[in-house]
Amino acid sequence: MANIGVIGSKGAMGEALRRVIEASGHDYAGGADKGDDVGALADVSDVLVDFSAPAALQSNLHAAIGAGIPIVIGTTGLGSQHHQAIDDASRAVPILQTGNTSLGVTLLAHLVREAASRLGDDWDIEILEMHHRRKVDAPSGTALLLGEAAAQARGIELAENSESGRDGQTGPRQTGAIGFAALRGGTVAGEHSVILAGEQERITLSHSAENREIFARGAVRAASWLREQEPGRYTMEEVLGI
Repeated sequence: MANIGVIGSKGAMGEALRRVIEASGHDYAGGADKGDDVGALADVSDVLVDFSAPAALQSNLHAAIGAGIPIVIGTTGLGSQHHQAIDDASRAVPILQTGNTSLGVTLLAHLVREAASRLGDDWDIEILEMHHRRKVDAPSGTALLLGEAAAQARGIELAENSESGRDGQTGPRQTGAIGFAALRGGTVAGEHSVILAGEQERITLSHSAENREIFARGAVRAASWLREQEPGRYTMEEVLGI
């Protein structure tokens, strides 16, 4: 069993994590939020789980390195500079960063990769997501994770082959592009669909999140797995062995 510290403990995900940690038999080492000493939390933890904010990532990584412990990063809205910081820190401690810790979404990304690798770019890929009204970033981290899976399968760069925010006279859809559409409203925990549209046929791969605890369960499983790994950067697919 592990002592798991939670960064972003007062948010909805932080509260779900505490419940799942305690129910799974692990020990809740404590929580840290804006203004708290993350280093002190790291010192009494075996592994950290971070669902805070991009602005806090660098200090959270420093805390994990200082304590010599792994860290699971579920924070979304990360930019290239954040990923570079994660790459640098992963030389010192094990790090798992993902746009979604759900085991179901992890399998969905695997299926999207399989489908995209077998269908040509004459099959258009569109990713539709919906979240609660309070979500501040779009497309969601999960939508981008699914888009990356499709792009990797086709050997292209997502940043150079994505379309989103269509409005007005946009012109025809670009061949091989990966499209994104985001909906916001109510209390939706997360809905994602990947649509592969060919000539006279469509394939839709979907996942529905009914409660945030599915993300907490995946994060706790990832944290337990990550404790046994050497320094490096890992993915949820490796946790599932796919």
